[in-house]
Amino acid sequence: FDDAVDQAFDRIRGTEPADRIMYALTELGDFGLIWVLLGFTRGLRSDADATAAWRLAAALGVESVLLNGLIKSQFKRERPVTQAPRPYKMRIPLTTSFPSGHSSTAMLASLLLTQHAPRSVKPFYFGLAALVAASRVHVRIHHASDVVGGVAVGTVFGLVGRRIWPLKRA
Repeated sequence: FDDAVDQAFDRIRGTEPADRIMYALTELGDFGLIWVLLGFTRGLRSDADATAAWRLAAALGVESVLLNGLIKSQFKRERPVTQAPRPYKMRIPLTTSFPSGHSSTAMLASLLLTQHAPRSVKPFYFGLAALVAASRVHVRIHHASDVVGGVAVGTVFGLVGRRIWPLKRA
């Protein structure tokens, strides 16, 4: 599975604008930055949206501690090894590969950001989450199965977050 997905990405690796977009998405996904920015930008609209932004930030913090401190230490999977030079500079993570933190964060954030959101905005958040997750395979920082594992973990965290800290319908 990992090899087949990696070979599929080889078709667009080294091309513009694919490289520029995927590297930018990977960088924006570091530490959940893109999700915090989206949450707090939306939080400027109302008190309810501000509460949702704080819930998102808290959930991302808890997710990071649990994923990077506990879950990844149970698997200790090595990241893909690549000898090819990267077209853009990027931060190389110190943690192990499985599951992908970017993918987990993206799914968690999408689930929280879309709770009670109009149907019309849901594809934006989940589409962006899919692109951030895919960027990790494109830049060869994760195996495809790491991304699938991250999406699964993020889904669980997102659903638990919705249940533990529910938001009132606006």
